[in-house]
Amino acid sequence: MSGDLDVDLAVRLLGGTPTHEGRDPVLLRHWAVAATEFGHRMTPRAATVRVVERDGGLDAGLLARYRSRPPVVEVYTDTVERAERLVVERGWRHWFPEGSVRAAALAHEQAHAWLHHTAVRAEFKRTLGHTALRFGRRRLYAYVAGADEVAAHAYAHAACGLGRSPLLLTEALAAAVSCESEN
Repeated sequence: MSGDLDVDLAVRLLGGTPTHEGRDPVLLRHWAVAATEFGHRMTPRAATVRVVERDGGLDAGLLARYRSRPPVVEVYTDTVERAERLVVERGWRHWFPEGSVRAAALAHEQAHAWLHHTAVRAEFKRTLGHTALRFGRRRLYAYVAGADEVAAHAYAHAACGLGRSPLLLTEALAAAVSCESEN
């Protein structure tokens, strides 16, 4: 898993999305690269969003969650702590410095909040290039399920200066928690 390229992790995330079953892997890679590049370029405006810390993230499979009404980011401390331990267990501290899991989770949710803005969402859809409808020269671009997750992870990667995409840690954490719950 740690040997996978970050774009391969993004392709795997998109490929695991139910609406993309049977999609051409070349198309999934195109969307993964486009979403990653978009996320790296994102420059969300600083917004005052209340941050609430709570437990229960491991059971729900959540590290953090953005809610738009009212704007709030919920950070799940049990999941953050488990992710920090996983970083140490895997020897990934050089990629994910102490405290970077929480910082990346907050940046990730900031990216989701930014992607809620109409103009940003429209630009993102154009970047992905998934056409839902074409009428002459006009196009209606469609939503690509999972691409917002790829972009948000890419933004967190760039904003926090991490050595690897948080997708690596997210995938490893999901596998570790799944294995632990089976035992």
